[in-house]
Amino acid sequence: MDDVTRALEDAHRREWAFVLAATVRVAGDLDLAEECAQEAYVSALAAWQRDGVPRSPGAWLTTAARHKALDALRRASTLRRKLPLLVEPVEADATGRAAGQVLDAADGGWAAGGTAGGGVPDDRLRLLFTCCHPALAPEAQVALTLRLVCGVPTPDVAHAFLVPEATMAARITRAKKKIQGARIPYRVPAAAELPERLDSVLTVVHLLFSTGHTAPSGAALVRDDLCERAVDLARTVVALLPDEPEARGLLGLLLLTHARRHARTDPEGRLVLLEDQDRDRWDPVLVSLGLKLTAEALTAGPAPGRFALQAAIAGVHAAAPTFADTRWDRVVGLYDRLLAVWDSPVVALNRAAALAFLPAPDGGPEAALAVVDTLAADPRLAGYPYLPAARADLLRRLGRSTEAAAAYQESLLLTQNAAEQAFLAGRLAAVRP
Repeated sequence: MDDVTRALEDAHRREWAFVLAATVRVAGDLDLAEECAQEAYVSALAAWQRDGVPRSPGAWLTTAARHKALDALRRASTLRRKLPLLVEPVEADATGRAAGQVLDAADGGWAAGGTAGGGVPDDRLRLLFTCCHPALAPEAQVALTLRLVCGVPTPDVAHAFLVPEATMAARITRAKKKIQGARIPYRVPAAAELPERLDSVLTVVHLLFSTGHTAPSGAALVRDDLCERAVDLARTVVALLPDEPEARGLLGLLLLTHARRHARTDPEGRLVLLEDQDRDRWDPVLVSLGLKLTAEALTAGPAPGRFALQAAIAGVHAAAPTFADTRWDRVVGLYDRLLAVWDSPVVALNRAAALAFLPAPDGGPEAALAVVDTLAADPRLAGYPYLPAARADLLRRLGRSTEAAAAYQESLLLTQNAAEQAFLAGRLAAVRP
């Protein structure tokens, strides 16, 4: 890979959200802005090879994308003026504004770009709240924000939602059309609107982090750029809403999880399970700050929410000097509380994994396996690779090698990350008769 290609890939990881968000303010249209941002990256390849990589790649790309958007708008305007008889007249809505027209600043629309009621003047945050508008379905909010704000490829967004790529592509397209049709404004909401929008925003940030924490595909287990982008977005949300416990809980969860990143693989990039990690390699600064934020989130309101409870679970692991010292009773108890506020089959699967480390008869591999086998009937986990992986590990611990081998094989077929594939292949070889 040459220096220009490397610089361009780095600029896509680091600058995509800035480039797209700034272009939206000019284009007034998500599809046009995304198209112009993509064209700017294509143009950069030839320009940078000819002139060298600019000192500020993000500024170069933003300027190029905005110019392309302005050119496209001028061409469209010229076409409307010169060919008025070849198109149907644009029907005006009840306010007299032509349907699909870019909203002006007085209406708080796309061209305004300001923050209502103060807040953090960050184009990414404006785009984030636009994508998380309550007019959109929750799953569309998350998918659209992952795609547009975070630059996550559509196949990876589909993997995060456990749906086919075609389904996710159609969902994203419908969401963008909904934003245009409903004239959803490009701004940070006023203070009174923020609480109802918060959960969707936090869900987006959490899924982004999860996509980076264990990459759905590729050679590397972790994509630090996505994790760091999610942490940055979480910090921004906390800065905007310093009194919201769930925002602090999410940031605490991300920091506690991200603190383990250097210990999750060995020098050759092979997966290292939590029980085998060198805890001296955990980042003590992130652990300390994560525990502080988690404690604040747990005590700030009448009842902790799902992000605060997940942070508390991560905190139990972070506080244990060794894996053997983990308070599994606390972990299982926290999962019980989490299931009460968030009925997720993935949470139930994680609880089963923790249950396996409690002593019998209340816990142990046998009890955990019974829970996992019950969860196998849940259609929401169809195609989820960690279900057969968890089952395989429990069967291995119970000495049922033939069944474990079949479960490892099933998980291996569903897994696309190379580091996870290598780990599962090693476990399969160890149990195969």
